[in-house]
Amino acid sequence: MPKPNLMKERFYSLDVFRGATVCLMIMVNNPGSWEHIYAPLDHSPWHGVTPTDLVFPFFLFAVGNALAFVMPRLQAAGPSAFWKKVIKRTLLIFIMGLFLNWLPFLKWDNNNIVFKPWSYFDAEGYPQGVRIMGVLQRIALAYFFASVIIYYLKIRGAFVFSCVLLLGYWLLCIAANPIDPFSLYGWFGTHIDTSILGEAHMYHGELRNGHPVVFDPEGLMSTFGAIVQVIFGYFVGDYIIKKGKTPEMINGLFVAGAVFLFAGYAWDMVFPINKKIWTSSYVVYSTGLAMVIIAVMIYLIELKKLKGWLSRFFDVFGKNPLFIFVLSGFLPRVLALVRIPSSLDANGNQLYITPFGWFYEHICKPVFPNNLNNGSLLYALCMITFYWIIVYWMDKKKIYIKV
Repeated sequence: MPKPNLMKERFYSLDVFRGATVCLMIMVNNPGSWEHIYAPLDHSPWHGVTPTDLVFPFFLFAVGNALAFVMPRLQAAGPSAFWKKVIKRTLLIFIMGLFLNWLPFLKWDNNNIVFKPWSYFDAEGYPQGVRIMGVLQRIALAYFFASVIIYYLKIRGAFVFSCVLLLGYWLLCIAANPIDPFSLYGWFGTHIDTSILGEAHMYHGELRNGHPVVFDPEGLMSTFGAIVQVIFGYFVGDYIIKKGKTPEMINGLFVAGAVFLFAGYAWDMVFPINKKIWTSSYVVYSTGLAMVIIAVMIYLIELKKLKGWLSRFFDVFGKNPLFIFVLSGFLPRVLALVRIPSSLDANGNQLYITPFGWFYEHICKPVFPNNLNNGSLLYALCMITFYWIIVYWMDKKKIYIKV
């Protein structure tokens, strides 16, 4: 009796995992108010991890899973086809992220719409500009380097390289600053990121005494761990493909995930789990958790056939993941040019609000006047529903936008 072609065997649970990750990514990026967020839906201030801190590594892990299904075709096609595919996809994703940061290319300056320059100095003399790095840019770089490493080093070599990269990053942090290597001001990567990217083109969201601090959580130096995250996702995808939908595969995946979780916690004692500098312990811990979750999902969905409305809800997000993520960033930026009169400030000047802002202030916020966190959460859930309708319609029309 011929063996089934496991390469063509579809794992619906992986689509659901990817879709749930994209859904949560949209949710945590679109609260009604950044000042009113429940703690699990906000990032950890520095060391430590919240559910929100797991969304991005889970997505990179899913990128690695998907890579395991296409890498055999790329290897069979030869180096020329491989480089063409990988470079094209890397550039498209990176450029999408860069343009998303620059959008809508215009901004309001008092009552005039002016062009948003690549770089400039603000009223206080601080350099400002378009941020070069971001979520999509990190995905592009991690995908590129992971693909190259896996293609040329194969499974065994890629595993050794990943271990060297995680250990090397840890030692590099300590060697660069033995006294305070893992703090916002002691981490070595910011100086290098600033030298390469320029202060004007980095993230300014961290605050010190109420003033913005130059630090990029998706900077170049913290990309090392993100690359390994994709490689680990590839290992798991390759393991799932080779073992098939069997109890043996699920048991092995669950046990490996538990080992990774333990290793991540143990490493945290000397190299703190930290998303913002993407520490090696964070990579190991989040990978372990992703493995355990996928093992449970495969058991429930593939073996027990427990497919319901929840799996179908997330599934459609997983079929157009990059498109809907880009759209969720595109619409708020473009609609920010639309100004709706809101109220007057203390000096009698007219204040304005965006269409999405109006929806939060006049629809979601009044529902929970005594709990603004609930109003902010309601807005995020409304955004999820809005984008779900779009991807659901696309799925019904068999429209799948691939990059």
